[in-house]
Amino acid sequence: MAGEVGEAGSRAGQKTVFGHPRGIVTLFLTEMWERFSFYGLRAILYFFLIATAAGGGLGLPKPTATAVVGVYSALIYLFALPGGWIADRILGARRAVLVGGVIIMLGHICMAVPIRGPALIWLGLGLIVAGTGLLKPNISTMVGELYREGENARRDAGFSIFYLGINLGAFVAPYVVSNLAKDGRWHLGFGAAAVGMAIGLTQYVIGGRHLRGVGETPGHRLTPEERRHFGTITVIGLLVVAVAIIVWAATGTLTVDRFTVALTVLTIVVPAAYFGYIMLGSHNLTPEERSRMKAYIWLFVAAAIFWMIYDLAPTVLNEFAAEKTDLEIFGHRITAATTQSFNPLLIMIFVPVFAVLWVKLGNRVGGAQKFAFGLFMIGVSFVVMALVAHLAEFHRVSVWWLFLVYLVQVFGELSLSPVGLSVTVELAPHAFKSQMLGVWYLSFSVGDAVGGQSARLLRYVSQPVYFLTLAAIAIAAAAVLLAFAHRLRVLMGEE
Repeated sequence: MAGEVGEAGSRAGQKTVFGHPRGIVTLFLTEMWERFSFYGLRAILYFFLIATAAGGGLGLPKPTATAVVGVYSALIYLFALPGGWIADRILGARRAVLVGGVIIMLGHICMAVPIRGPALIWLGLGLIVAGTGLLKPNISTMVGELYREGENARRDAGFSIFYLGINLGAFVAPYVVSNLAKDGRWHLGFGAAAVGMAIGLTQYVIGGRHLRGVGETPGHRLTPEERRHFGTITVIGLLVVAVAIIVWAATGTLTVDRFTVALTVLTIVVPAAYFGYIMLGSHNLTPEERSRMKAYIWLFVAAAIFWMIYDLAPTVLNEFAAEKTDLEIFGHRITAATTQSFNPLLIMIFVPVFAVLWVKLGNRVGGAQKFAFGLFMIGVSFVVMALVAHLAEFHRVSVWWLFLVYLVQVFGELSLSPVGLSVTVELAPHAFKSQMLGVWYLSFSVGDAVGGQSARLLRYVSQPVYFLTLAAIAIAAAAVLLAFAHRLRVLMGEE
């Protein structure tokens, strides 16, 4: 399995695994276990939030629980921006990943403590958000830095291996964690997520010697004066937020519902302000760069609409699986949360298919057209859900209907998500090259937060109407993108 490197790497005398630096194994396993903890928690979080106090849960109304899961996911992507900055200016990527992993583990431990009441739960979720914001963007950076300049093909293959680790963790976690958490044993499920992160951290530390110094030093370390300035601003910012929350609570109007709405507004304001900062400031942007950014804003909005629907999987679709689905596969009963494993399984199957497809199509199909197809497919998936929800009004439906929905969604994801990363790098102005990937993840944040709020519509409309409404939004957005595809290709410089 391991042998001496070829000509490209022999200069360093390093060993490889299947032609890749051995550090890729360390990062692969770290990410796999971190995703195990993340997707394990995500698979059961909604059910825990709506479970009664007698059942060990928080007893939140379903729309509130959906909003909580939405803003929780949104904040994770939002915190990737400061997480990347902290690594680049203070900690370095390697220490940021370690510190982030420890904070994530502590968050899961807080949630695993079998004490009734919400205090440790909210603390745990806050720690997981902060820790993931440190770990998630910086471990990806380290994967890229394992390879030498010019080793583009090997780097691409390395990211494919890394992506496999993400989906392996996401595939196994819902089954393991949801079975442990059955019958109100939530602390066991949360504890399993903590153990998973602990395993990932342990092998990260042990395997650190294979990272060859990658990520050890910050790219642009702050000066002592800048550190003091940053510390002062951070303390003042935290105090302002704390005082604002205390004052809000003192008025008697602070509720979980209203807090999620405030955070949703924040996730929308941040990218809007950022795009305004880019487009309205000078920043020495060329006319071509401004043109590309105009096109990118369209694609950003399209991506946010996509994630608004796609990331309803752990809430609305999870609940549908629990209440209206016959959860039997090949004679074996599964938990509702296990249906969350369908998506990563299908991604692992179809990633190579779509990789070949995009190469075959070449430049004949542009980024806007691929985005339009992704939106169309996510819309079609909810048209199917509307049909299935109508059938479920009379009897429980087969779990294979949900499998079909996730299959259609994966076709949409593989048309939009990796293309979005590529387009972001391609269209980024020179002055914002290192920041634009963080901006791309803000589309996830906006979509997750707004999608979490969308479940409030279920108070007023039936499930079939709810699914059709969201499907109509996605399909209409796809039609708009297609109608302006040529114009967008011109703005993007594709023609």
